[in-house]
Amino acid sequence: MGDSKGNGDGWLADQFQGHRPHLRAVAYRMLGSLADADDAVQECWLRLQRADTTGVVNLRAWLTTVIGRICVDMLRARRARREDYVGTWLPEPLVEPEGGGDPANAAMLADTVGLALLVVLETLTPVERLAFVLHDVFAVPFNDIAEVVGHSPAAARQLASRARRRVRLQTPEADLDVAVQRRVVDAFLTAARAGDLEALVAVLDPEVVLRTDVGGTGQPPRPPVVGAGQVAAAIAGRGPGFARLARPAIVNGGAGLVVTGPRGPVGVVGFTVAGGRIVAIDLVASPVKLQRVPHTPGRP
Repeated sequence: MGDSKGNGDGWLADQFQGHRPHLRAVAYRMLGSLADADDAVQECWLRLQRADTTGVVNLRAWLTTVIGRICVDMLRARRARREDYVGTWLPEPLVEPEGGGDPANAAMLADTVGLALLVVLETLTPVERLAFVLHDVFAVPFNDIAEVVGHSPAAARQLASRARRRVRLQTPEADLDVAVQRRVVDAFLTAARAGDLEALVAVLDPEVVLRTDVGGTGQPPRPPVVGAGQVAAAIAGRGPGFARLARPAIVNGGAGLVVTGPRGPVGVVGFTVAGGRIVAIDLVASPVKLQRVPHTPGRP
């Protein structure tokens, strides 16, 4: 690349801005939080300003390894704090209105990153998650990953392999066609609004899991609910009124719902659909994680 410092801070800032969407996409998949991802990207910029990049041939690759190190450090610090989090933790959802949204999020949705996958990634060690995300999602060579994790390329390959096996075991083979997902979610919403338990059970996989994140503090924790009958009863127990406030949206690249009250969004629901049935429902009701969710009036 040559001496980037010699080209001036303006040139360096322009180069960084060009890579910002990629870096944000990496950080979100590593951290499951838009706020944390933006903090990581800002820290990456500060490190770039302080670094001597003379001789750096591939700035994108250099920045990717830097954001990887930052995210691993943030994950380790977060795990130490997670002990105080009461109840189920879910990622911060990425929400777009149906039929169009913010172009700034285009890189985030370039490939589907469902809430269910992010939940599984949360069970990995920070270095396993890094190896999987960088290699399997962003095709970063193991030689580069090895520099970040402080291991040999062979060890980095093993980290990614272990992570991949766990992801495959714990993440259902989802229907990727959003139109197919939407038909199933629409049927779910119609049944929920009517309080029709039989119709709800019909669209749920027998082993469906419902996870709810209410923010870790301030409200009683809601453990996951498993099984079609139990989940249908839990959904019906929230009342048809809750379902009537729900409107279709794209949640992490798939068919989902936004539940909006008088003061704004009070919940985001992500669905994993496989074989024409819902196998996972992730309800994010943490006020902190809903701050960036747009109002999506949508169709009723």
